[in-house]
Amino acid sequence: MNWETKVTKMLGIRYPIIQGGLAYLAYSDLAAAVSNAGGLGQITAMSLESPEALRAEIKQLKKMTDNPYGVNFAIGQHGRPFSDFLDVAIEEKVPVITMTGGNPAPIFEQLEGVDVKKLVLVAAKRQAEKAEELGADAVMVVGQEGGGHLGKNDTGTMVLIPSVVDAVSIPVIASGGIGDGRGLMAALSLGAEGIEMGTRFIATKECIHAHKAYKQRLVNGTENDTVVIKRRIGAPARAISNEWTNKIIELENKYGNYESLKEYISGEANKKYIYKGDEQAGFAWAGQVMGLINDVPTVEELITRMVREAESIREKWN
Repeated sequence: MNWETKVTKMLGIRYPIIQGGLAYLAYSDLAAAVSNAGGLGQITAMSLESPEALRAEIKQLKKMTDNPYGVNFAIGQHGRPFSDFLDVAIEEKVPVITMTGGNPAPIFEQLEGVDVKKLVLVAAKRQAEKAEELGADAVMVVGQEGGGHLGKNDTGTMVLIPSVVDAVSIPVIASGGIGDGRGLMAALSLGAEGIEMGTRFIATKECIHAHKAYKQRLVNGTENDTVVIKRRIGAPARAISNEWTNKIIELENKYGNYESLKEYISGEANKKYIYKGDEQAGFAWAGQVMGLINDVPTVEELITRMVREAESIREKWN
């Protein structure tokens, strides 16, 4: 099967599969594995403690792969300034910059004149149109099935993707609820030029920062084992349902403000679950696709399996 799409041509990758930013989890080990397997791996910049830590991570990634890779900037993460981090990415000649979680305009301004592909994660048609106006090379469009931060409109991937495809002229990358070859082919049939996966890549051997209990929860869970938190403060996000998220929702309903939630939705609370496996003391992001996760393969095994499954579907269509 010919896997060339506008996205593979633009990014110089073999398969139209992009690894999500994955706060506190997307580092050189995982990114290199995805890039080496034919997709686009990414490092998450704003989870690192300093710009020089980002530089070290990029240099390590370059030692592990000769293939294209990206650096993700979660703009709104902790309200941290990103300019110095972005300077490092520019100096290291990172080929792809992706932007999530906030207004990307300042990043576009800083990248003006820089030879880099710019991808923006959006959750609504208007956001996609705005990203195109700013100069995005492609948009990654996440439906409400996805893990982590979502749009406010609860629009599912099946409806949102073709809606955005019809609204913009730049390539669309589908995200949210995708974890196998069936999801890949569904996305392409909706008009997307590729897919982005987050949750599915957590349950892989090369996602070494994720605790084994977190991965096993993804394997054991169903599509009904996630919940949307932070909706009352205007930042809905999907996480694994547990006592900690129940407490978050209880506080949301009682107070409805950030101050009452900040201890419970902090990066530290997130890391206690994803790094230490302590679900009594924190929370972990996950999309509904956890209902389709049944094992913890290597990244190469996962992508090879997805491609074979997709090619099998194409043969049936023919």
